[in-house]
Amino acid sequence: MSFLHVAKCAVFLLACITASPLLAQDVALTSRDGSVSVSGNFLGFDGEFYRVDTDYGILTLDGSGVNCEGPGCPDLNSFYPIIRFSGDGAVSASLLPALVSAFAARYGYNTEISVTPTEYTVVLTDSVAGLPAAQIDLVHTSSEEGFADLVTENTDIVVSSREANLLEKELAKTAGIGDLSDPVRARVLGLDAIVPIVSPSNPLSTISLDHLENLLNGTIQNWSEIGGQDAPVSLFLDESIVELGSPLLELLPTLTVEDLADGVTILPTTQAVVEAAEGDPYGLAFGRLSTVGKVKVLGLTGACGFRTDVVSVDVKTEDYPLTQPLFLYTPARRLPKIARDFLDYVLSPAAQIVVARSPFVDQGIEELTFRDHGRRFANAILHAGNEIALDDLQAIADDLYGARRLSLGFRFQGGTAQLDAQSRSNVQLLAQLVEAGVYDGKQLVFAGFSDGQGPAAANERLSTRRAAAVRNSVLAALGDAADIELFQTSVRGFGEAMPLACDDVAWGRSLNRRVEIWVRDGLKDSPSHESSTQ
Repeated sequence: MSFLHVAKCAVFLLACITASPLLAQDVALTSRDGSVSVSGNFLGFDGEFYRVDTDYGILTLDGSGVNCEGPGCPDLNSFYPIIRFSGDGAVSASLLPALVSAFAARYGYNTEISVTPTEYTVVLTDSVAGLPAAQIDLVHTSSEEGFADLVTENTDIVVSSREANLLEKELAKTAGIGDLSDPVRARVLGLDAIVPIVSPSNPLSTISLDHLENLLNGTIQNWSEIGGQDAPVSLFLDESIVELGSPLLELLPTLTVEDLADGVTILPTTQAVVEAAEGDPYGLAFGRLSTVGKVKVLGLTGACGFRTDVVSVDVKTEDYPLTQPLFLYTPARRLPKIARDFLDYVLSPAAQIVVARSPFVDQGIEELTFRDHGRRFANAILHAGNEIALDDLQAIADDLYGARRLSLGFRFQGGTAQLDAQSRSNVQLLAQLVEAGVYDGKQLVFAGFSDGQGPAAANERLSTRRAAAVRNSVLAALGDAADIELFQTSVRGFGEAMPLACDDVAWGRSLNRRVEIWVRDGLKDSPSHESSTQ
């Protein structure tokens, strides 16, 4: 396993160092009056602007002001942009084609589709003029290969089932691609989740993360050791699960790729993993919620008795610990207008309806009533420590009873006060809804919660600060776009009073550190509630 990981990293670095752009050819761009001329390798033309790698660096020049000469120059009479996506095979083979088709129908394009085992190509044709408007290539690779293609200018957009890792961010910045940690560079188009899966004949319904880690590192090898049958465990993983930055490795920080047991079978795709689990009554695999097929999905448990099952609303709120946002990463350069229109479209409510009809989880906002949280309040009572009194639980009930929780979760990167990638996307989603008037005449309560580490009073103050930080981020995203007199916000911090998971493990503490959004109908006149102007 160590060799596999090192080999993949070496291939990635070699590709970034040696590969050249697919379209690199010599061109010369000369101003209309002939007074200025630049030459270099042609990198692209979006219908309006040329990109050329020159002795002065990469330049972007307005096509209306220059003449192009050389073998790389496009034929302007028949030009249409080719937009290339590269990355996660499951997304580029199923979800993106559906989104492209819906986008084409919405904007009045006809489509001509060709499919190979490794690529899905769509030519969008103007329905009136009958001329091609764009070609979209969806290349089925992996998240890792998608980032390598972006760095080497071999793709326009990365399709990734994880955040860019540190190495990819550094290489992108060095190559002039831009800062991939900038929220502008990453769009979340939908959600998925990594799930432990077994054969339907397996008697287990849940498994603890401790047991999962010990199975993966070879400490546990027989089902009887964790309450199952007396049979050896067969383990299956797909390559993306063991990539640097995988949610599974992030969740089990003491487990590294080098620690994986020798008997773990690594397969090239998630679908292959699911099929392996279906055919092996003693198999355990990590699949994706979008491709689970006929296998059984196990719930996750902690040592203190909490149980987490994977349901779509918990994926949306990130209450499920192995939630997997699906990203589109873009470079810090101009993309063709039709590509920009598509990127705007994938975040729209119309596109999220398409996602909801797919095996993936959409980002449409659900409202959960107070009654839906009965198990959470039962857990809060059962696991209340010495510092959490009945008054604290009654305060939560008093503040939130009658309100509805939105399925927008806000969580923070490990060891920091920075929102994670899905939460940064949720800031924009909530701001868009407020701007559209969805919460006019209503109150938005930003409710902060913490883990149980440290004194309860300090945790309450910390959860209040985090809730205020999220509220301020949403208001900053709104800018002057919304009428702040039409809605109200308030901030509440409840500290450690309502845990979602066990505090005895890192993943449980991470789940407990969160900010929730609750909504009430009507506006309050009480000065004790902060208005959106504060």
